Amino acid sequence: MKFKISIPMDENGLTGRECPVKECLGYFKIKFGTGLKGDNVPCVCPYCGHRGPHDTFWTQEQLEYAKSIAMRKAKDWVVRELKKHEFNIPARGAFGIGISMQVKPGSPHPIRYYREKKLETEVTCLGCTLQYAIYGVFGYCPDCGVHNSFQILRKNLELAAKELQLADTVEGDLKAHLVGDALENAVSAFDGFGREASAAHRQLSSQPQKAAALSFQNLANADGHVRALFGVSLSDGVTADEWRLLVRCFQKRHLLAHKMGVIDEKYVASTHDPTARVGRKVVIDSVEVSSLLAAVGKLGEYLSRRLTGLAQSAVKSSTGATGPDTVQS
Repeated sequence: MKFKISIPMDENGLTGRECPVKECLGYFKIKFGTGLKGDNVPCVCPYCGHRGPHDTFWTQEQLEYAKSIAMRKAKDWVVRELKKHEFNIPARGAFGIGISMQVKPGSPHPIRYYREKKLETEVTCLGCTLQYAIYGVFGYCPDCGVHNSFQILRKNLELAAKELQLADTVEGDLKAHLVGDALENAVSAFDGFGREASAAHRQLSSQPQKAAALSFQNLANADGHVRALFGVSLSDGVTADEWRLLVRCFQKRHLLAHKMGVIDEKYVASTHDPTARVGRKVVIDSVEVSSLLAAVGKLGEYLSRRLTGLAQSAVKSSTGATGPDTVQS
């Protein structure tokens, strides 16, 4: 017997998926009908990068639900078939003995209903337009395998730009706070992007364990590490003036986060800022931060493109290996 069983969606039309890799078992959701079109489109785990057929990504709750539906349908079928053979022979003859057979179905087999889990981040992939939801923020697209780190960076830079727009409508300390916060958010967004992009491509680096733990809060140090691990120079992704702006603003973020914005000798030595005076508060204006947002976006796009190129080269030369090292960024 064969039964066709529909798996229910959540209230937003998304269907749960579960990575079949025992060391992962990551739960996520996708909206069928969005993303890549065609038959036999594989599924990619957004957490570990495992790639496989969709029918290997059922969640345990979905399987239990399907089994319970199948058991009920099978039981109902058996009852219907047995009912076809019911009979009743009334009592006859001197002894008055009759024979009959009746089928009593009993209670139906219980259905193992379930609800899809709530997740933290919903994403629409910029590459294939798949709508999906994951725990955390960063992950691979379950359809095309593109890592969403650069997409998340762009979203955070857009939010920082809105802070600058809001800052233009106020004055005084609130204006200064919003401008400084926009700078801090831009630097933090790039640090998060860089960490995730490097970790996602760690198998392409000369030292995967070190690549998975990179920090991008200090651009000069990060440039050296990325060059050594991936053969990619961050400073080559922007102009010399943009690089100086990035280094200066990243150092200003350090002062805001750890020195209450007060300039120290390390800032002067790192940035060669001619306006800086040790012991005074660092100057941050909206024009500079606006330029920073553009430079951060440009640098992020460059790093994402270079790592994607490394990944594509690895896929072409590989023998069919799966995992994060065969997934794009």
